[in-house]
Amino acid sequence: MSVESELELWNTLSGAELIKAIGEGRFPQLTPINDHIGQRVVDAEHGRVELAWSPEEKLCNPGGTVHGGYIAMILDNAVCLAASSTCEYFLPMLTLSLSVDYVRPVQAGRTYRVEGRCVHPGRTRMLSTAAVTDADGKLLAQATASVVPNQAFVR
Repeated sequence: MSVESELELWNTLSGAELIKAIGEGRFPQLTPINDHIGQRVVDAEHGRVELAWSPEEKLCNPGGTVHGGYIAMILDNAVCLAASSTCEYFLPMLTLSLSVDYVRPVQAGRTYRVEGRCVHPGRTRMLSTAAVTDADGKLLAQATASVVPNQAFVR
């Protein structure tokens, strides 16, 4: 994809549309961290994103389960993308607070569903929730967060 095509998508698609374009491979990943942690965008609509998460063993703690910091990271990505999906144009978010509840261990080598929802799409401060569930729909971890648009990207 040419830089001109990328700029056109960046300047014309809504937040949800750009996130969806990333998932469809029509727009490049915004950061290589997504590949490192095994994150893939599955779907996006106004106020909601769905990610597939396939953590590898490199993300495990000495106990053999995925490190809580990486679980917090995927939840943070989901809450921020959920908030970004409500914007007229995509705006990366900055996290003000993130509260995580760990319910069950996360194992490497499996694929999990991560859903983020923006529950308050305010103009300056937004509130979002996210959850990691397994293939059976069991809750493994959840988060609530307060985020703000990164003003460096306002256009």
